[in-house]
Amino acid sequence: MIDRIKYILNRKSLKDERFSFLFDSEKYKDEVVAVDIESTGLNYKKDEILSIGAVKIKGNKILINESFEIFCKPKKKISEESIKIHHIRPCDIQNGIDIQEAILKLLDFIEGRAILGYYIKFDYEMISKYAKSLIGCKLPNKTIELSSMYYKRKKKSSAYDFIDLKFDTILKELDLPKLGKHDALNDAIMSAMMYLKLKRMPIYKGAFS
Repeated sequence: MIDRIKYILNRKSLKDERFSFLFDSEKYKDEVVAVDIESTGLNYKKDEILSIGAVKIKGNKILINESFEIFCKPKKKISEESIKIHHIRPCDIQNGIDIQEAILKLLDFIEGRAILGYYIKFDYEMISKYAKSLIGCKLPNKTIELSSMYYKRKKKSSAYDFIDLKFDTILKELDLPKLGKHDALNDAIMSAMMYLKLKRMPIYKGAFS
């Protein structure tokens, strides 16, 4: 009921009907989009997006030929601490596009599909921050959290078992290849691979929520 109310309020807030396709989830029941964002920091309220990577999944196939990669030029200078994490230097984004343009392109790419990712809440909030100022509402798409999918399928002897939820650990535990360096598009593709493998695995009956 609460989700339905949020959906209705979000739909009423849409000020640009060209983006009404974002609410058409029924059209994409068998499709999702893996999304990853590299940013200047981990505070979605004040930090900026530097790059976005995304790839579509249809059924059990990753549509590599339908991938999305874009670099954005931030308004503020990138800190040295930030560069150490994402390895994106000022010279890497000197030809980056305006973030508003990047978000509109991303919305066109996602359409009504659910979005999935590793700690997707951050990516969702970053995208929604810009979407709200551009089209009047937050991203209405359903989100799928990979770390939660993995946790529910990992066998545990008790509710106190430690489960390592680091990205690289999950990748290794699922026996999936690491695709070169961590960047937005590679991480999106690896997230898509995780999703397809986890989707085929049963939820552990003794799972502790």
